[in-house]
Amino acid sequence: MRILGIDPGFAIVGFGVVEADRGKQRLIQCGAINTPAGVRLPARLLQISEDMRQVLSMFQPDAMAVEELFFTNNITTGISVAQARGVILTETERAGVPIFEYSPSQIKLAVAGYGKADKHQMMEMTRRLLNLKAVIRPDDAADAVAAALCHARSFTSRLRDPNDAQPGTGRYETRRR
Repeated sequence: MRILGIDPGFAIVGFGVVEADRGKQRLIQCGAINTPAGVRLPARLLQISEDMRQVLSMFQPDAMAVEELFFTNNITTGISVAQARGVILTETERAGVPIFEYSPSQIKLAVAGYGKADKHQMMEMTRRLLNLKAVIRPDDAADAVAAALCHARSFTSRLRDPNDAQPGTGRYETRRR
């Protein structure tokens, strides 16, 4: 299963593509969509839309894992990030890719084993899980890869049937056989 992880933003959108098979994951590609500062928000959203189409077309993911929004300080920035996230979700839906949403604590728990892990712990665990020589940079790409790993570790669990997944919720429903 090919999973596209996304760390939403309007200045930088991190992305990471992970291949998951039988409990093993490997990194295919990661990076960031950067929009230039000083450009009007609608132009930035258009660039994110076009670049997301390109990423989706290039990697043909089977699923997308996206971090749910969490912001506390700057409501103006939060609104812009929410608008960018809407563009990302729209393009992914248009491409027919199932979307799974995870909270920051769900991602931290799945990757580091601790729902309050700090950024350095997350980056190091991501490096270890993927057998990489160095941590992933930029941070936004590392966060996106962590989202993809969260989905890979949740979705491919031997305790779950992949057909039980509920796209858009990051949750599973147990089904009797």
